[in-house]
This record gives sequence, C-alpha cells and structure tokens, in this order.
Amino acid sequence: MTERTLQRRIPARESHDGAGVRLLRSLGRSAQHRIDPFLMLDNFFSDDPDDYIAGFPAHPHRGFETVTYMLDGRMRHRDHLGNEAVLESGGVQWMTAGRGVIHEEMPEQTEGLMRGFQLWINLPAAEKMTPARYQEFTAAQIPLIEDAASGTQLKLIAGEVELNGQHHTGPVSGISRSPLMLDLRLPPNTRLSLPVGGPRAGFVYLFEGECRLGQDVLNRNEAAELSTGEQVTLSTGEQGAALLLLAAQPIGEPIAQYGPFVMNTTAELDQAIDDYQQGRLV
Repeated sequence: MTERTLQRRIPARESHDGAGVRLLRSLGRSAQHRIDPFLMLDNFFSDDPDDYIAGFPAHPHRGFETVTYMLDGRMRHRDHLGNEAVLESGGVQWMTAGRGVIHEEMPEQTEGLMRGFQLWINLPAAEKMTPARYQEFTAAQIPLIEDAASGTQLKLIAGEVELNGQHHTGPVSGISRSPLMLDLRLPPNTRLSLPVGGPRAGFVYLFEGECRLGQDVLNRNEAAELSTGEQVTLSTGEQGAALLLLAAQPIGEPIAQYGPFVMNTTAELDQAIDDYQQGRLV
C-alpha cells in the first residue's frame, strides 16, 4: 500500500472563544489553515474553572457540522428548539447545523479535569440548508477496538476501519463526506499501520506522548496534514502516544465564512446574518 506521509504542519496557537474559554486552535486560525472539508479544530483543556466557566453562551450556526468529543469532564448543551443534553467523559456529539441552530454549551469538570475537542466540518452547497439534527453517543456506545499483539486501542467514532482482518464501523452515521474519526492510544515501542484510502483528505493530531508518522516526528498539538495514499503508519518509542486521526472527502467549493456562518458566497452570508437578526435562521 502507498504510505500517506506528512504534507504540512499546522501548529496550534492559544486562543479564546465563547465567553473567554481558553483553548488551543490549529485548523481554522485563518483561511489558509484549513484542510478541506475540515474548517476548525479546537483543543480545550484545563484544571482551572476560571479558564472555561463562562462557557459558550447562545450562538448561531449555519452551513456546516460541529463535532464535540469529551475526553474528561462534561459539556451541557441546550438549543432554541428545546433540545438539551449533557455530554459526559468519552462521549461525542455530532451536530449537523444545516440551515441553522442557536445553541449554548457549558463545560464542567469531573474529578478536577475538563478537556476535549471541537471540530468543524464543512457541508457542500447542496446540503447547507438541510434541517438541523444531532447524534450523541456515550463512551460505552463507541466501539473500543483492541489489538492484543501490540496493546493498541482504537476508539472508532465515525467511519469504517480494517484491523487484523476484521471490519469495524463507528456509531455516527448518515453524515456528509464519509468521515473517519479515530482516537488512537499506542503503548511504548509500538508500530501500527491502518488503511486510510480513497479520495479523502486527512490529518493526525498528537495530544499526548511522542509519535512518528512514517519517518517524521510529530509535534504535540499540531494538525499534521496527510498526503494522498492508502495507509497511515504510526510508531512510538519509549513513550506511548494518544492522537486523533481524521479523514473525509474534500468538497472543492468556494468558502465564504463569517464567524459561525459558513456558506459559498457573500450573498449567502448576508442572507444568513439577516435571517439570524430577523429570527428566520431555522
């Protein structure tokens, strides 16, 4: 199989969002820091409630999907349609904002920790005005695939993967761009090769430990964009590693973005803003 190699590094930079929530942003720092169809990746973590206690007050979205994946802590979610839920440690929420949703998110600690990720994935023009919908899964509902020989653990959030001759499918379904989303935990001195083929762009994000992608050393807290190819090979040394692996079909359409509105033209952006101001977003 052709190996996917390191094509570009997009380091995370400290940022703030919502009502002052402290986070690290890699994808989405500017229009140049995107990997089609991935628009943004935020890594939020803290043991200090002052860093996030004000949360993300009510705000609108249109034209894309948001994925919230909690490693530790909780995220309370509520929207203007009356939907309300609490995302617990290890759980994921996949929200297709579509034509519009106004929601708020309030992070909380568990056992002194609060950390996780939020990912934005673009929608093609033909799907930007679909009705908003949610998929939420607890940690127990996300397949945990273990490789007995190496001790590697894979949490398969979305997509399909082959490992040791067995086929596995994640719980998130019926979404655009055929995405793959994996949380990988590699023990020390481990080598793992995974098939990641098809016309999909992708990246890996190392958030714990040390790891190599092929011959290249990955830096912690950077989105490492992958070249085209059919397989990703990761290896660890004396330390293990924890990282995300994501891939999805590119869209290849123009992007017009204004904060939480992501459309194809400025005229569509103007319409989204006007719809929001006039109460017609959804």
